[in-house]
Parts: sequence; structure tokens; C-alpha cells
Amino acid sequence: MIHRRLTTIAPRSGAAEPAFGGLYVHIPFCARKCPYCAFWSRGDQDLPVRREWFAALRREWARRRDTEPGLASWRPATIFFGGGTPTFLEPGELDELCGWIRATFDLSGLVEWSVEANPGTLTPQKAAILRHHGVTRLSLGVQSLNPHALATLGRIHGPDEARAAVAIARDADFPHLGADWMYGLPGLPETAARHDLETLAALPGLDHLSCYALEVEPGTPFAHRRVRTDDRLQRRLYEFARRALRAAGFSHYELSNFARPGAECRHNLLYWSGGAYLGLGPAAASHWHGVRSANSRDLVRWRRAFSESLPPAQKACETLVFGLRRLPGWTRAEFAAATGGFDWTTLRGPEIAALVRNRLLVETSSRLRLSTRALFVSDSVFRALI
Repeated sequence: MIHRRLTTIAPRSGAAEPAFGGLYVHIPFCARKCPYCAFWSRGDQDLPVRREWFAALRREWARRRDTEPGLASWRPATIFFGGGTPTFLEPGELDELCGWIRATFDLSGLVEWSVEANPGTLTPQKAAILRHHGVTRLSLGVQSLNPHALATLGRIHGPDEARAAVAIARDADFPHLGADWMYGLPGLPETAARHDLETLAALPGLDHLSCYALEVEPGTPFAHRRVRTDDRLQRRLYEFARRALRAAGFSHYELSNFARPGAECRHNLLYWSGGAYLGLGPAAASHWHGVRSANSRDLVRWRRAFSESLPPAQKACETLVFGLRRLPGWTRAEFAAATGGFDWTTLRGPEIAALVRNRLLVETSSRLRLSTRALFVSDSVFRALI
């Protein structure tokens, strides 16, 4: 099948309000479950199960559209396909899923459509299908270009497949192309890890990098094997990444994320600024009209697992913490607008003052942000503020 690229998305008439918020679709399938991964997904599910999942996805949207406020005429500003591995789907399935999105939602205000992809499952045909339907950002789960690191992580691809995936995405002409890098892996020398990042950052076409320290999550095979990480090594590599990527032209805009100018992920910025988003699919989370909710981890019969509406002050504290993940932090005006009028001094004045004295926060008359020394230990700051 030959796909012609769609350069515009035709607007629908009679839109009730401007586009806002994001749509997240969870695609819970992988070719193989990685031993470090704590995200909910299932390995190598056959086509009948995937068909049931897609039918359940459509049912969930129909139910929520008819019962939740503002969804009947909603125009999302961003879309994100996550997983799992969206590119585990066969070309026809990807085509059908993207076609359903286009037929079901008013995309006339869409500014970004992101899809996660695995180098081991991305093909030129799949890339062409995604680009044809209007996907603007591909995020490749490269993790490393070092063969030892990839073997340690249990990835299904090698360095050559990772480079080939970057070339496939570049040839498909996605406006934005990102990659993940994982650091602090046991058995990988620091010099090799540094070289790995420099090599990845130099690949032509990449304008976004997400850098994640290996975390051994409870319940994962890594936890069962009692894999150990070195905090001091991870901190050195984090600081190296900040220096190396800045020198390569990337801006550090969120704790783990770096982008060339204009390439920041707008969908993820919604998460970090208290924005609204709707999650469809098993284990997907939503933040809609101030209510947080998440679906259960059932492959084709998921339901709402929890829903909570926090008291205003507690909600404002949560928003404060999420926004401090961004390197610029908050201005007073931005924070007041995002929280319905709260001021951080009234909300958490003594705690903020103590963190400023300990040089973990930087406060001016109009702005609050993490200090440089707090970036790698931000969790301790966030605990104090929550």
C-alpha cells in the first residue's frame, strides 16, 4: 500500500471551543517484555486479542464521550500513542487505529501527534503510515547504541537496528524525532556510557533526547535478580549528559528531557503544567476537569480503577510539584492561573523558605525553580512540598 502524506487536517464546522488538552492512547503490546520495565504491557499477544483490545478501546471512548463533561465536542491539542510498543501493531492495524482517530475526533486544532516506536519493530511501511495520518513526532526507544548495554536491558534490537530506525524515521520526514537513552547500567564502564550518549546525540535528525537513570522497580525481573545500581555513577552521568547535550545544541527543559529549540514535547508539557488529558486503554491515566483517574490493568475488559478529586489546596501543591519538573519552574502569574489563584508562599511558604536556605530551590520575587544541585535529587524537594 502506498500512502500519500497528509499535510493538513480538514477542520470541522461548529467547534464549540478552542482545542485544549491531550489524548493519550495506551497500546499494551510488546514483542518481548524488557526485564527493567514497570509499565503495564503484555508480550507478543496474537491478532485476535489485539482485535478485542481495539473494540474495547472504541467502546471506552463512546461511553466516556456520552457521560463525561466536555467530551462530546472536544478538540484535542495533542495526541500521544504510548505503551507498550505502538509499532508492535501490524501495518494494517496502525492504519486502522490512526484512521479511527481521524474519523472520531475533531483534529482541526491539533498541534502535535506523538507515537512511541521500538527500533526492532519500526519499518519503512509503518513509518509511512504514521506520517500519512499526520503524526508529527516519533519517539524511539533506543536506550543505547552499546551492544553490552542493549543485552543487559534485554532489548530486541541491536545498535545497527537502532541506527536504521533513526534513518527510517528521518526518511519518513517526521517534523520531530526523539530518542530515549538509559544510563547507570551495571557492568557498563562510565567511559563507554559517555561515548554512547555522544554517539546517539550526533545522529542526524534527532532533535529530542530523554535521559533516564536505570531504576530497579519492584516486581520486575531486575528486582527479582537483585540488580543493583550505583547512585554516584548515575549522578556523574546525569551531570555529564547535561554538559554534553548543551554543547550539542540541546536545551535542558525538564528533569529528564532535552530538546533543540522548538522541539519540546507539547503533550508531556501538559503533564508537567497541570493541563488536562484523557487516557484511553488499559492502565491509562486521565486528568479531566480537575479529577485524576486511571483504568485497571485488564487487557480487553478494563474499567475505572480509581478516581479522585483533591481539595483545592492539595491539588495546588500537586500542580506546584509537577511544574517544578520543568527547568524554568513557575512564575507567580503562571502558578495562579494554573491553580485558580493560589500563591506558593501562602501555600507552602515555610517549606519553600527552608528549601531555599538549603540551596535546593531558587526563588525570586516572580519565579520559583529547582536549583541546579537539586535536579538529580528532586524527589526529596517534592516530598517536602507535598
